[in-house]
Amino acid sequence: MSMKPLEFDRRYGELDIVVSAFAGQEPGDPETDTAPSALQAYIRHTRHTRHTRHTWHTRHTWHTRHTWHIRPWELSVAEQQLREYARNPPGRLRQRLGEFYPVPDLGLSESQTQSWLSRTADHIKRSIESGDVPPPTSPQTHWEWHARFGELAQFLGGWFPQDMPEEFADHDAAVRDYGETVDPQLTARLVGEIHELLALGLEDHDYAVGVGELGMEVEPPAEFTVDSWLRAVAECLATTVPDYGK
Repeated sequence: MSMKPLEFDRRYGELDIVVSAFAGQEPGDPETDTAPSALQAYIRHTRHTRHTRHTWHTRHTWHTRHTWHIRPWELSVAEQQLREYARNPPGRLRQRLGEFYPVPDLGLSESQTQSWLSRTADHIKRSIESGDVPPPTSPQTHWEWHARFGELAQFLGGWFPQDMPEEFADHDAAVRDYGETVDPQLTARLVGEIHELLALGLEDHDYAVGVGELGMEVEPPAEFTVDSWLRAVAECLATTVPDYGK
């Protein structure tokens, strides 16, 4: 039988977050003491926020219930879970019962994976003991975009996929649908995330890359740049009151 969620989190929860940060990224060079960019993204994010939990979204996509808290102590949890897994990988019985964390394919052999886990734990330990935190910057990986702008990812990925024109008359109709069907607290969070994204002061090309990373698969209306459209969306949603069918 598979492991219960609470027990999974106790043993592997933060390990899973660390490994997820490496999705689509190189695991790093074992010959260098510099943490790979994916791990820097995780450390940077962990110093400021708590990871999200998931529940089903009204548009049949994954939706996040955010718990944004300062959580530097989670780094120590990650270091402990990584090191414990490296020292004691699951045996055949635990694998047969499904009571273990299956490390996703990192392009490494089993023995290399165990070494990678230990090396990653070492990087995290150095960050904790030295207080060395990667400087603030715009998101550098796909994982970091979603970790930092979770509600914006739900909005763009759920309401602006490639088939958006088949479901809504135009962009404004999609924005109105979001504002009328989503809890106002989430709407407020989305508005805040848009303002945070705009505060990065990126070039329009970089904003286009960002919204693409966050799931938007259609262009903004012709008269808008990406950042000006996001600004208009935030202004619209800031005044939207959901009616929930009333």
